[in-house]
Amino acid sequence: MSRLAHRAWRWAHEIAAVTAERPGPLRFGRIGPGTRLAHPQGTVFGEHWIHLGDYCIIGEQVTLTVGLMPPEAAPAGHPPPDYGPGPVLRLGDGVVLGRDSHVVALAPITIGDKVYCGPNVYLTSINHSYDDVTRPVGEQWPRTAPVEIGAGSWLGANCVILPGAKLGRNVVVAAGSVVRGEIPDHAVVAGAPARVVRRWDAGTGAWQPPLRTPAPGVPLAEAPGETDGQLRPEADEFQQPA
Repeated sequence: MSRLAHRAWRWAHEIAAVTAERPGPLRFGRIGPGTRLAHPQGTVFGEHWIHLGDYCIIGEQVTLTVGLMPPEAAPAGHPPPDYGPGPVLRLGDGVVLGRDSHVVALAPITIGDKVYCGPNVYLTSINHSYDDVTRPVGEQWPRTAPVEIGAGSWLGANCVILPGAKLGRNVVVAAGSVVRGEIPDHAVVAGAPARVVRRWDAGTGAWQPPLRTPAPGVPLAEAPGETDGQLRPEADEFQQPA
């Protein structure tokens, strides 16, 4: 019975995953070939304004939303929200969103190609307002600002990206950081609020401050006509610490 239950659960995971060929109940503005939303999916609504690139990996229980509520939940007598003809939330090609992450958009959120996110990452273009001290904060209309994540970036587990954040290319956000404002290309940020703790200096061709550990050795691919034995000494030498 245990094996049967596990087999049935694996089958459910496979058949209930969302792809371009098997979108299930979700009607995204675009879902590219090779993209897959793992089962079980998190909260997803406003998908008409969500465009997913090619070969993206969306982990289990990932929230993807546009707006403050599903269009069908609009109060009686009020038209459903309309966010225009174009996408509000756009993922580039090869994006990875880790399990239990949330991407919540009211203003545009753009995630570049090959951005990798750890679990429990929170990206939002909506923030609470606190203009009226006599009213509950949750009842005050929020502020919004667009968010951009540059291609090739890495967002560590449990980090938070706030409205108005603009990350350059190949930026690393340390786990647990809270990011707002503009971050330059090829920077490492950490803290709450996050600050730049390391940056690539194009003038010197080195990291400032320097990395604390040497770059890992990369195994060499076998070239046509060469044997593994011929390549092994070079690979071993390449991997010696500097």
